Amino acid sequence: MINRILLAGLFVVASLSSCMPPPGGNAAGKPNSPLGDYGSLVFMGMIILVFWLFFIRPQAKKQKEQKKFIEEMGKGEKVVTIAGIHGTINKVNEDGTLQLEVSPGSYLKIERSAISMDWTAALNKPTTEKK
Repeated sequence: MINRILLAGLFVVASLSSCMPPPGGNAAGKPNSPLGDYGSLVFMGMIILVFWLFFIRPQAKKQKEQKKFIEEMGKGEKVVTIAGIHGTINKVNEDGTLQLEVSPGSYLKIERSAISMDWTAALNKPTTEKK
């Protein structure tokens, strides 16, 4: 994730430096780009569109899925916390916490947001039988 952000930042810096006019200006006084004076604005608009498509939109979609997952959790589901603790939901409390049974007779009280959606999905994924 950090590598993609750094790569995108380098791309923006390189793009902005290419939008700068030459130090001496143009001798004829005409713009160098086919879009004229608006070329750099169009280019910046395209960069913003790319950021939205590849960074902002997928992150918002994932947050929406995480929120839906947390709201739909119920008693008896096997889950994995973000700390890697495996257990079964014993009770869903009204204050946004869960009572998690980690071994028979042993319970932990944790926040709902501490459940990992990805690891829980991997835990509950049906295993295929090998022949």
